[in-house]
Amino acid sequence: MSYGKLLDDLIRSLVDNPDQVEIEEEFDSGTRTFFVSVSPDDVGKVIGKSGRVVSSIRFVVSAVAAKAREKAFVKIVTE
Repeated sequence: MSYGKLLDDLIRSLVDNPDQVEIEEEFDSGTRTFFVSVSPDDVGKVIGKSGRVVSSIRFVVSAVAAKAREKAFVKIVTE
């Protein structure tokens, strides 16, 4: 099961430029890693104050992955 759609919906609802959201997914032996790229203006909104927003996103995605007996990680790509 891919959690990309869930993550995509979460990220797009937070940012001002949803058309610039890009999510790449890697799968390796039961572990999914999502690399999220957003507009430079929206990076702060996705990370949140003290990293609270991205921490919450990671928690939700990890909980969905745990139901499928997998691990999932979300990484925000900054340039």
